[in-house]
Amino acid sequence: MARPARKPDPFLERFRGNFSSLLNWENLDTLWRTLRAQADGWYLYAVGEPIPGGIASAGDTRKFIDAIDVLLHKDHHEDYCGIVYVDDPTNPSLIKIYDPHNLGVSCGFSNNPPMPGWIMSRLPPVQIEDRRPLPESRRRWWRSLWH
Repeated sequence: MARPARKPDPFLERFRGNFSSLLNWENLDTLWRTLRAQADGWYLYAVGEPIPGGIASAGDTRKFIDAIDVLLHKDHHEDYCGIVYVDDPTNPSLIKIYDPHNLGVSCGFSNNPPMPGWIMSRLPPVQIEDRRPLPESRRRWWRSLWH
């Protein structure tokens, strides 16, 4: 007898869905303003770290936005952004933030696309496996935000 098909996880369905790239820094600034105003209800997840145990506080969400914005501007030495992807720029519910030090082919086609470094989600995330180990410097940066 065949097993019933498992229902797809809502987070993974959304994660694998369509996203828009924020191509310029001004678009990213607009997203940050939107998120700061809607800071409640976000899960903050660093891929390679344990999944969050719950929703971040509005204060922690704003702290993360401030810190990741500084990191992206410091480490992504381009006059364009292009490393933050959002499911809906006007009403975001899932945001993929790629690590400037592990871009590979984050847009276009690749047989082995990189995983985002960080995810902001309104849905509870599931563990995402990344073939690359999380660099210790990024692990320390992430953990320093919460300690």
